[in-house]
Amino acid sequence: MTSRALLTVDLGFGDAGKGSIVDALTRYTNAHTVVRYNGGAQAAHRVFESESGREHVFSQFGSGTLAGAATHLSRFMLIEPLGLLAEEQHLRQLGIANPFEKLTIDRRALVITPFTRAITRLRELARGDKRHGSCGVGIGETMADFQKYGDRVLFAGDLLDPKVLREKLYFIRARALEKLRQLLPELPKSETAEAEQVPVLDVTWVDWLYERYEYLARRVKIVDEGHLTTILQQPGSVIFEGAQGVLLDEWYGFHPYTTWSTTTLANAECLLNESCFQGDLRRIGITRAYMTRHGAGPMPSYDMALSHLLPDARNVTNPWQEEFRVGWLDMVLLRYALELVQPLDMLAVTCLDRVTRLPTLQVVSEYISKDGPIHKLEVAPSPSLEYQEVLTQNLFSYRPHLQKIPSSDELLAYLEEELRVPIGIRSYGPSAKDKVFDLDDLMLDSREA
Repeated sequence: MTSRALLTVDLGFGDAGKGSIVDALTRYTNAHTVVRYNGGAQAAHRVFESESGREHVFSQFGSGTLAGAATHLSRFMLIEPLGLLAEEQHLRQLGIANPFEKLTIDRRALVITPFTRAITRLRELARGDKRHGSCGVGIGETMADFQKYGDRVLFAGDLLDPKVLREKLYFIRARALEKLRQLLPELPKSETAEAEQVPVLDVTWVDWLYERYEYLARRVKIVDEGHLTTILQQPGSVIFEGAQGVLLDEWYGFHPYTTWSTTTLANAECLLNESCFQGDLRRIGITRAYMTRHGAGPMPSYDMALSHLLPDARNVTNPWQEEFRVGWLDMVLLRYALELVQPLDMLAVTCLDRVTRLPTLQVVSEYISKDGPIHKLEVAPSPSLEYQEVLTQNLFSYRPHLQKIPSSDELLAYLEEELRVPIGIRSYGPSAKDKVFDLDDLMLDSREA
């Protein structure tokens, strides 16, 4: 049996159904490991088992866990220890005997603390009506500290050294205290703002966190950089699970409404290259049959009536991302996303069951601007936040041109013709049994999903 890597990537603003697809792929290919290759604890990847009724929203563990796969958190992950402990407890309640037994963490993974999370949220509160749409977990602030202070911030490997762990917790809290003092003049006078300041102002949080982090370090396997190479050398399939979506990419998303993470396949490809991977490789782009966005930022296809027709019980208005918006599938943004991650071997289209119930099915075929129709957005030849900001302002001004599609089957045919990528997975519901696979040419270890 050869080694195989399946790279999955969300082609939208996130929430495309990555957890459901990774779970189904794990079962279909009998994958032994899921590798998280970007993002962090902000993930909310829902997996539902129709047979058992088990349901879990994966945050840091890989979405193949209920199907029996191990999880590796790569160096591109940002781990949040308190959330990891809570997630492990829920998995135990679902019948997973020892979730940490099948989890490994690269020692170079950054660690999100309550101090950086608090500053992330306080920054959003200080922005008032100019929010960027943060998940409120602390990824941006943790990355900013890393870029400024380098090795002085906290990494997963530091959890194994009590002296270094305590020193770094004090250092991170001190930096957060400095930032809080700068933010105070802009903060609203509210209970929320006061509550978010507590971890930063209360020095006893350092001792409490030290105990919890040391406890986690005794229970998980924190590994060296060569561990992923060992995983990839095993026969069978490894699934690379992405977080968020391509349109939120730190360099190619619509600045400033983006994440501090590379959401294309670049990190996954880097990890494969570092491991000198020579096995079978497939790249899978995931999109809903319609468009969604949770948080602020441009969304030309947004339709208030459609948002009411397609509510999402797992994505509701919250204090940080705020409104969850729905619109028709946006072909202009899909073309843009495809250019960022090309080439793809196939598409996985989710939520097809939902659009079949709509009285009308449409797509955004192009935009209308003052200068004429816009069929595609030009990708910057090199990373430029200035260029992305101009692109963002343009998106706010474009109007969508809608094209009616007679049925969901014809929508799939339209997608294949327009994007020139075959559809390998069709999803008609939340469980693996709701997936239809057309993967015979992939030489996978096929099993009923």
